[in-house]
Amino acid sequence: MSADFWAGYISGAAGIIIGNPLDLIKVRLQAGTRIAATSPTTYTSQFEGAGSLIRGATAPILGYGALNALLFVTYNRTTALLSQGEAPPSLWTTWTAGAVGGLATWVVSTPTELIKCRAQMSQQATSSWAITKDILRSNGIRGLYSGGMVTALRDSIGYGFYFWSYELSTRLLASSEGGISQSSAGEEAAKVLLCGGLAGVVTWASVFPLDVIKTRVQTQVMATENAPLLENITPAEPASPRKLGAIEVAKNAYRQDGMKVFFRGLGICSVRAFIVNAAQWAVYEWMMRELSSPKQASS
Repeated sequence: MSADFWAGYISGAAGIIIGNPLDLIKVRLQAGTRIAATSPTTYTSQFEGAGSLIRGATAPILGYGALNALLFVTYNRTTALLSQGEAPPSLWTTWTAGAVGGLATWVVSTPTELIKCRAQMSQQATSSWAITKDILRSNGIRGLYSGGMVTALRDSIGYGFYFWSYELSTRLLASSEGGISQSSAGEEAAKVLLCGGLAGVVTWASVFPLDVIKTRVQTQVMATENAPLLENITPAEPASPRKLGAIEVAKNAYRQDGMKVFFRGLGICSVRAFIVNAAQWAVYEWMMRELSSPKQASS
């Protein structure tokens, strides 16, 4: 396996471990759960103890490791193909390569997101594997790709901006320094953390309404299929004899709450995005240096 595969895999898994508690809050806000922070008792009842803060993490740790590996490998290969030796590649090339990479991750991201969202919406300690078996029993393999179209659109646009904003930030920082002095290791690490964090915020800001729709599409069937798991949670969509598509879900959400519904949870998501993506890029860049350095030649 290539260096960017392993760097992408491990950085993706690390990001999920760091960001899952905040992602749990984001998903419940997007799905229509009312989280009242007015009293400690009310807040605690929404998150049933510390164990719930890592709920739904198993599938993403495995899935997002693979997703991130696929993303970075596809992005790097597409950049090399499109740039044709241009150094550095244009920002348009960077965005396009990121979009292609994001689209390539659809096959992994859709089932991973579906399982994660359902686990996080559950009030019971439900494993990712138990949810997967329920989905397969009810709808087969096709059921794992519920919300696939909107997920593919979100990932393609989002990852385009992900790599574009990271590359833009690093170039702006480099140009502001004028290339005069050599940065220390600590300064370089700080730059990666800053640029990675900003890339995460820009990415989610660019696709957040699509992510809200995706979450509602993927959690709506829980109202009928897994009613016991929804105890004390108000589902975003009422029970329906058929599953609604993304456009219908978006229309219903707008009718109920107006435009604000498409930005519910953006604040907590931005905080999570900065922290997680700062860490992910730091791990990725460090691993690329370690895996690409010819240490064996000196031994």
